Amino acid sequence: MKAATIVEGQGIDAIELREIDVAPPAPGEAQVRLHCATINFRDLIVAKGLLIPSMGGITGGGTRIPMSCAAGVVTAVGEGVTRVKPGDRVSPIFAQSWLHGREPTMDMLGGMADGVARQLANFSAEGLVHNPDEIGDLEAATFACAGLTAWNALFLARPLQPGEWVLCHGTGGVSLAALQFAKAHGANVILTSSSDAKLGRGKALGADVTLNYRTDPNWAVKARNASGGVHIVIDVAGANQLDANVSALAPDGLISAIGMLSSTFSWSRIGQVQAQIVPVNVGNRDEHEAMVAFAAKHGIRPVVDVVYDLTRIHDAFRHAESGQFFGKVGINLL
Repeated sequence: MKAATIVEGQGIDAIELREIDVAPPAPGEAQVRLHCATINFRDLIVAKGLLIPSMGGITGGGTRIPMSCAAGVVTAVGEGVTRVKPGDRVSPIFAQSWLHGREPTMDMLGGMADGVARQLANFSAEGLVHNPDEIGDLEAATFACAGLTAWNALFLARPLQPGEWVLCHGTGGVSLAALQFAKAHGANVILTSSSDAKLGRGKALGADVTLNYRTDPNWAVKARNASGGVHIVIDVAGANQLDANVSALAPDGLISAIGMLSSTFSWSRIGQVQAQIVPVNVGNRDEHEAMVAFAAKHGIRPVVDVVYDLTRIHDAFRHAESGQFFGKVGINLL
């Protein structure tokens, strides 16, 4: 079976494709034939070593199988496994032993633990979630990192209420997942992008207001005027956009601080601005299952813009790096 490997910080060109042997599942494990995976910005952080030095690395050093989001089918189970059985459609959760509560574990796929850029793998059976029939494999492969981050950005620290306003920046996986979840929950969404074409696609997904931040320097004022004050900002850009985001907030609004697409994380400025800033760190198995159930109930179809074969993983990562995609970039593992 094929697998990709990476050494943190050595770049996209250093990703290697190898043939690997996979042992039978040990007690408590399930073997999964992975069908597809999707790329997150975190995967580019690992490949390119984008974290600032004071934050350290993600993988702990050495060679690692990258990526965290995938879907497939159980092919075998080890002794004592009752959670899944052969033939079940499943996805591994982001942090394999983070099942409940607010204490994340360090066994995060594609980081301290080997990830999903491989065709066959053994996972802790407790670290797998079932994928319902209403959601295809490629769609389910968007949930573990991007989808769950968006879910908890909306419903964890300050649960979104119907009729409230969400400001989603950009058209990557987290922002579009937040748009879809928010609309299904009866909220209103403002979507920003530097591309009018992408904004048109966002409008078709249900965005109520679209703003081009590149051509309109007054986008934050317009966001506040349209909403009367935004209740939750999906902050994927980071600290350099924080002041504008704060100016668009409602008095009881908050910044869900997620990303660093264009600067350091916004949580680096907690206490420096008059706004609630909440770091969002993906989530646990219970939250993943709640999210999937919600998506199935409301007919949410996550957006995967383009799919590459595993043999073209370098092209897939470069496409993700370019930003010239809408939603997610997928990888076919079959």
